[in-house]
Amino acid sequence: MSLKFFANHSVSMSRREVVAGLSLLSAAGVAAMRRPDSRLNSLGDHKLEDIIPDRIGPWQFVTTSGLVVPPEDQLALAVYSQTLTRVYSDGKMPIWLLVAYSADQTGFLQVHRPEFCYSAAGYALTDFAPHRISISSSKSITANSLTAVRDNSVEKLIYWTRIGHYIPQTWTQQKLTVAEENLRGFVPDAALVRISTIGVDETQAMQVLDGFAKAMIASVPEPLRPAFVA
Repeated sequence: MSLKFFANHSVSMSRREVVAGLSLLSAAGVAAMRRPDSRLNSLGDHKLEDIIPDRIGPWQFVTTSGLVVPPEDQLALAVYSQTLTRVYSDGKMPIWLLVAYSADQTGFLQVHRPEFCYSAAGYALTDFAPHRISISSSKSITANSLTAVRDNSVEKLIYWTRIGHYIPQTWTQQKLTVAEENLRGFVPDAALVRISTIGVDETQAMQVLDGFAKAMIASVPEPLRPAFVA
């Protein structure tokens, strides 16, 4: 992604992130020199296709094709241990779901964020902003929202990444989270959840995406929900 994108859409490191980054540089070096002795594996032997049901609320799984996915190069294959792509529909509009899981976030291979794979696919990205999602009556998470445009296609999406015990908001925070978890003695696992739709105005799209996210997490067996939302 170009620097112009970050400048135009105010995706920049805050002062807090800069200070945190500087203070963690030496910490990251220590983390690299000493090997963490505990691996986090929130899914265990479970498979994404078995955990996430074909029916989520009013939405029914209809196909696996049509999603923007990370490039199938050696890096992408090394990053993800499991990937699930599905298109759901309630008979009115499609919901595109991508869930990628990595059982080994060493700090050298990072889970891909949609900003990178959408740009690589030729989309122009706008409206990047934090977005609060109520997962249940007692839990909410801060995801990211953005609009992806290519030709006549306008796709509204929300996504979040869960690394270890945290949901970092930016690429910088993501890298710092890995270093922090390493210093705590953990090799963190990670999950990327991306939900998107097309063909409706922004207000309706966000309502539908929020509803699907909440229903999807509720459909996952409770002991496995931390794999998606920490």
